[in-house]
Amino acid sequence: MNSSNLLARNARKYPQAEAIVSMGKRTTYSELNKLVNQLADALLEQGVFPSDKVVIFMPNVLEFVISYFAVQRIGAIVVPINAKFTLNEVEFVMHHADAKAIIVHELLFANVANLTIGDIKIKTGESINDWDSFEDLLNSGDSTDIECFLSEDNLSTILYTSGTTGNPKGVLFTYRNILTVAHMIAVEMEVKPESRLLLMMPLSHSAPLHLFLMAAFVVGSTSVLTPTFTPDLLIDTVVNEKTTHFFGAPVAYLLTASNPRIAQANFSSMQWWVYGGAPLSKQEVLYLADQFRTDRLVCVYGLTEAGPSGSILHAKEHPQKAGSIGKRAPLGTELRIVNEDGADVPQGEIGEIVLRGEGNMKGYYKNEQATKAACINGWLRTGDLARQDEDGYIWVIDRKKDMIISGGVNIYPKEIEEAILAFGGITEVAVIGVPHAEWGETVKAVFSSSKTVDIEALQSFLASHLANFKIPKLYEQVGALPRNASGKILKHALKEQGGVPQ
Repeated sequence: MNSSNLLARNARKYPQAEAIVSMGKRTTYSELNKLVNQLADALLEQGVFPSDKVVIFMPNVLEFVISYFAVQRIGAIVVPINAKFTLNEVEFVMHHADAKAIIVHELLFANVANLTIGDIKIKTGESINDWDSFEDLLNSGDSTDIECFLSEDNLSTILYTSGTTGNPKGVLFTYRNILTVAHMIAVEMEVKPESRLLLMMPLSHSAPLHLFLMAAFVVGSTSVLTPTFTPDLLIDTVVNEKTTHFFGAPVAYLLTASNPRIAQANFSSMQWWVYGGAPLSKQEVLYLADQFRTDRLVCVYGLTEAGPSGSILHAKEHPQKAGSIGKRAPLGTELRIVNEDGADVPQGEIGEIVLRGEGNMKGYYKNEQATKAACINGWLRTGDLARQDEDGYIWVIDRKKDMIISGGVNIYPKEIEEAILAFGGITEVAVIGVPHAEWGETVKAVFSSSKTVDIEALQSFLASHLANFKIPKLYEQVGALPRNASGKILKHALKEQGGVPQ
């Protein structure tokens, strides 16, 4: 089985069922399959062949889905990239991925109009210069069924990681990797043919693409796409489309929770509110449950390199264990917490999370050294430090690379960041280690706030919550923290500006 054949099967099985709802347009499985055949045929005519790499630079729109399946239908490898990428970032991926072609949406075309890399360049809307029209190609293609003979072990996709410490790495997936995690989420989140999955998070990311869009195609559900996220759009789409499942980053939930309209919104259709991609504190989880008036919040933890997969905290576990990432790996995945030697650590001790399952990546594209460093005897090293409590629940302490060592003592920034946010009035914070002549590193907090923060009051507050050695010695208030295209804070950029205390 491969992704293309899933669509073809659904077109036979559920021809009149809605496959995609996007920007007011409703497309059935039969119609979608026909469009995919047409574009696949046109791509072959353009010179895209099996194993070629094709970059998709689009927001969440119908054309993304058509392009995704058309590329795979002819045995080519699809490379979806973040809609917020700059020209330089797109050129890096095009070059690194050895991409033959790129398909761009008109909404993003201004970003790449001067692109010089790529033998075949396609954009939605009218053709211009050396850019062919997506619609013209679609209309020229033959709708006769094109059968895809690829197996689960064939290469499918390259996703580029967000790159918080430098250039992104290309994560290479087979169809087996993707279908494993798609089946996992379909089982864990009870996705049915009548389900309606709301996809607002970028489809260039592994969780929206592999977990939720592909789960919909595994089952034959409807995917409701929006090209962007706003709290108002989330509220309106859930209400109007009566969606049943939503996956979002914590910031999407927090922004929506503060929207005054949420109090009157009818969310009765929603069966599961799934969050992941960044940590939420117990206080935040309880706040969201109250604002969304739900007991159906689910936390998923995982890495792009694992499919993604990792662990799951179900709704019924939230009242007691909100803030943890659960106590088990989901369907098809194993999880351990190990020390530097790869041995399991005792309960209560801190170690690194490692994962094993058929969702784990094939490897990093053109980076054998990084692949060998990440994959040890079939286990994927996550770089996340965690411990298990007395009930077996896993609590992520911090990223291994973010740990601060001051005077030989390990300090975990996440704990400090949560304490600073509990002070109130601070909208975002990053705690980093900066060089210190005597201690090796010292703790610095960089934060943003709409008002000037009283540092003495903050330190006094922290003194009642943290040991003295964990309390930052340096503070810097900024307008906003630097983030990458995925919204992750760039701590390495802050460290480069660190400075040594006097």
